[in-house]
Amino acid sequence: MHDRRTLLAAAAAALGAAGAARAAALPFANGERPLVRYPQKRPLLRLTTRPPQLETPFEVFGESLLTPNDAFFVRYHLAGSPPQLDATAWRLTVSGAVDRPLDLTLAALKRDFRPLDLTAVLQCSGNGRGYSEPRVGGGQIGNGMMGNARWTGVPLKAVLEKAGVKAGAVQLAFNGADAPPSPGIADFVKTLELPHALDGEVMLAFAMNGKDLPVLNGYPLRLVVPGWYGTYWIKHLTGIEVLDKPVAPYWMQTAYRIPDTDCACVVPGAAAGTTVPINRLNVRSFITSHADGTRVRAGRLTLRGVAFDGGAGIGAVEISTDGGKSWVPAALGPDQGRYGFRAWSAPVALPPGAHALQVRAVNAKGEGQPTQARWNPSGYMRNVIETVRVTAA
Repeated sequence: MHDRRTLLAAAAAALGAAGAARAAALPFANGERPLVRYPQKRPLLRLTTRPPQLETPFEVFGESLLTPNDAFFVRYHLAGSPPQLDATAWRLTVSGAVDRPLDLTLAALKRDFRPLDLTAVLQCSGNGRGYSEPRVGGGQIGNGMMGNARWTGVPLKAVLEKAGVKAGAVQLAFNGADAPPSPGIADFVKTLELPHALDGEVMLAFAMNGKDLPVLNGYPLRLVVPGWYGTYWIKHLTGIEVLDKPVAPYWMQTAYRIPDTDCACVVPGAAAGTTVPINRLNVRSFITSHADGTRVRAGRLTLRGVAFDGGAGIGAVEISTDGGKSWVPAALGPDQGRYGFRAWSAPVALPPGAHALQVRAVNAKGEGQPTQARWNPSGYMRNVIETVRVTAA
């Protein structure tokens, strides 16, 4: 539990601790990413230091269906992050086209609104970007920039109702405490259309997995936009502005955009063409019980993993042990909500030799995963059928 009467000095200390806590270096096709330890975190894969970008080692996803807070990935955009906050002075303001502007403390949020619990996957837009071919710019990320948590907070809808949204409002702009390090760098502001903000599921979260948000995951409050990519999940949330005219800040108009095509893709190496802001998660599935390159005992074993999508819900999962030549259904685990990881398992028999294990999922809308990776210039929205190669002996 954080002491709300003290400065969040751990945020600043994290930057200094990173280099000293180097634990190991794991190989990756685009270079080595060291394991480092930050406050409130176990050793994670470091992509950058300023700002901190930390990836979850993939084996963590085989530990439990909920991603532990100390293993949850970290993503910032502005150098100087995370911000240093006085927890006792922190406020959330709701302003703009409202009848009653609000200035809320964390205690008031917890006291005056009915809490909401919701399990949802948070995934970076570029999760898996490091596997793009041809290679694209940006952080060369593996598949560890995702996590599944039980978020606790208050519905954004309830806060807006207390503020009284004026007729004619169309959009909301969200801002956090992290600030641009110098003039000319755009503040990290994101927007949502009003009907989306009022859906009752978008929430202001102050806890994950039953505990206060870790500093590096947005303490004391973050926006949770279930089913949408993490770029919208503003951390250290301080301001909500209700707008009667749409705006297009840099991080909406220029950054985090995808080709305006059915697949959000273009021919590899081509320009993006007409684009739209990235939005809902697509279907993904992974084998978490066995790592690529593992040696296993020949005979019967059980494959396990997770699947998720942007909120339609996973309808079916299939696995292949012969590189996609044939497929058999997997058993789905308990449904913890349409936005969370859905566990799956499948018993298989592996004779001696090399095997290419694959998994694919289909959601309730019939949307699935391609056999070949789709490409766009930013490396966003990867959802190809993944392969894990093992040798049975």
